[in-house]
Amino acid sequence: MVLASRLQRFNEPETLKMAKLGRELRAQGHDVIDLSVGEPDFDVPDHIQEAAKKAIDDNWSHYTPVAGYPDLREAVCTKLKRDNNLDYKAENIVVSTGAKQSLANIIMALVDEGDEVVIPTPYWVTYAALVQLCQGKVVEIKTDLECGYKITPAQLEAAITPRTKVFMFSSPCNPSGAVYSTEELEGLAEVFRKYPNIAIISDEIYEYITYGQKPVSIASLEGMKDRTIIVNGLSKGFAMTGWRIGYIAAPVAIAKACEKIQGQVTSGTNSVAQRAAIIALTAPLDASEAMVKEFAVRRKRIVELLLQIDGVALAEPDGAFYAFPRVDKFFGKKAEDGSVISNSDDLCMYLLNTAHVSTVTGSAFGNPECIRLSFANSLGNIEKAVGRIKEALAKLN
Repeated sequence: MVLASRLQRFNEPETLKMAKLGRELRAQGHDVIDLSVGEPDFDVPDHIQEAAKKAIDDNWSHYTPVAGYPDLREAVCTKLKRDNNLDYKAENIVVSTGAKQSLANIIMALVDEGDEVVIPTPYWVTYAALVQLCQGKVVEIKTDLECGYKITPAQLEAAITPRTKVFMFSSPCNPSGAVYSTEELEGLAEVFRKYPNIAIISDEIYEYITYGQKPVSIASLEGMKDRTIIVNGLSKGFAMTGWRIGYIAAPVAIAKACEKIQGQVTSGTNSVAQRAAIIALTAPLDASEAMVKEFAVRRKRIVELLLQIDGVALAEPDGAFYAFPRVDKFFGKKAEDGSVISNSDDLCMYLLNTAHVSTVTGSAFGNPECIRLSFANSLGNIEKAVGRIKEALAKLN
């Protein structure tokens, strides 16, 4: 049996791979601390759980509309007006089984073979894989610690060619935690106004998890809404990872295209989760804000601890719940068994097997000089994990 060639275009997500390897070590009796997975370690707020229970009692158990229940789509519009001052109608909204499916729908709807998709690094691991799956070409704009992992208008314009179809980014960013200011987004928008045929995918899944100024959607800037597809969901801000609710807000033609694709892949999203999502999106955000306060404490601590390690360079993240330290000063060093740490892939495997801490290689995000550590874990586990990392790195020579 010969498998399809498309499987060779992309790799297994490193985030899931490292979590799986960590589970395997844990099953062997090792005390593995997982700093690899981007999943809040909080329970779903009670009022959302109660809404789900009521949906079961009320027998919301049948097939759902492909694009989502009409009142959920209206709830998304209410949220977008309340939080982003953006006016949408239900026809602009498509609800999917997680923001990952939302992204897949969009890329399949927009990208043909040979189309170029411009993506700043670092980027979430799935961005490039989706483009590759659709036979598009990924055009990376490299950023680094010195520029705060954000691109400039000049870099953007230099990356655009006649084949550029899409620009895709996240703010707050997974994995760097970078958040673009209104002024920085306006600089990018000035470039996009010269190229009206380029669609913009704005991944705003970490919108609620910020530690300073509230992020701004690029769709709110002059002339950007009609060419921007906002991607968001409930996994991060409401700790509803397993409920699998994502959504887009897009021009009607793109929304209808995504609905058409989804109709042949999964059809409508889980009925009970959709009913609960209405409450999540329209109720006060007290529980989400309390969660972010705890993340802020962990962020401060993990940054303090990492900066105490000689050879580690780090920018404090402005959003999301990841530290993205630069660790290339350890490349070329040897472990006690004589093996050489050639790159961040090797370093992550070394930390997993020696320190029993699961992290993710920066190469998966387009910045191979870094590794990603999630601080969506308890403060005690974070302190223990970074202590182990410090000890393991000190053994390299």
